[in-house]
Amino acid sequence: MTTNSRPHGYARYKLDGCRCYTCGWAVAQYRDTREHAIRHGQWQPFTDAEPVRQHIRNLQACGLGLRRIADVAGVDRQRLQALLHGRPDRGTGPQEKTRPAIAAAVLAVEPTLDNLGAATIINATGTRRRLQALIAGGWPQHHLAVRLGMTDSNFGDTLRRDRTLVRTARAVRALYDDLWRADPREHGASQAGVTRARRHAAANGWAPVGAWDDDSIDDPNAFPDWTGQCGTSEGASAHYNAGSKPCRPCLDARAAYRRERRAAAAVVPAA
Repeated sequence: MTTNSRPHGYARYKLDGCRCYTCGWAVAQYRDTREHAIRHGQWQPFTDAEPVRQHIRNLQACGLGLRRIADVAGVDRQRLQALLHGRPDRGTGPQEKTRPAIAAAVLAVEPTLDNLGAATIINATGTRRRLQALIAGGWPQHHLAVRLGMTDSNFGDTLRRDRTLVRTARAVRALYDDLWRADPREHGASQAGVTRARRHAAANGWAPVGAWDDDSIDDPNAFPDWTGQCGTSEGASAHYNAGSKPCRPCLDARAAYRRERRAAAAVVPAA
């Protein structure tokens, strides 16, 4: 399923990084329902099966098969089938109630990179940023391509794509975890190659490893913190002091600050 064909909602929020009102509302409703089911299901002999059923459908929309959901939750797949479709052999429809332990186990399953199918198509923001950060650290693209089992051409395409496969995202994440503190010169890269990589990254405005946190690198709406003050009115000055050009969030913050100053100065005190 492509970005254009996936409807706005829970799956598009998780896989495509869409933060529109419809997607945000769907996730908010899902989380409220999930937390309510877990909280109230701990002490009741049975709990409403509909939130569990909806969660299974959300996971399936994200690319998780029923067997995989059952494996991750530690629940028999036939129980999940009964929740979704009932027991046709017994002439019953979908279950209205389920055990709290089953509800909690299923609701705890998230469509993470580790749980999704390898061929699932997801947003490539985190994948691109990790590769760009390694290049900014001096890793030549050819060296990274070899480590990923890619041709130079495929690697270049990966740097530009908005979408990628889960298997590619996993491989890049593992590579990033292995190399983010490593010196490329100690792994076969020449000084000239390191210099070219860093210059190429600088020319394209690619953020280095230190500009990203683990909890923001995959967020399409996050921006790199180059100086520790990025996105504030002091960020632009911090860039200049470090000998670099201000990033867009710093320029926007500085412009907003100046507008506020001008507006405050234009206010005429009451007589």
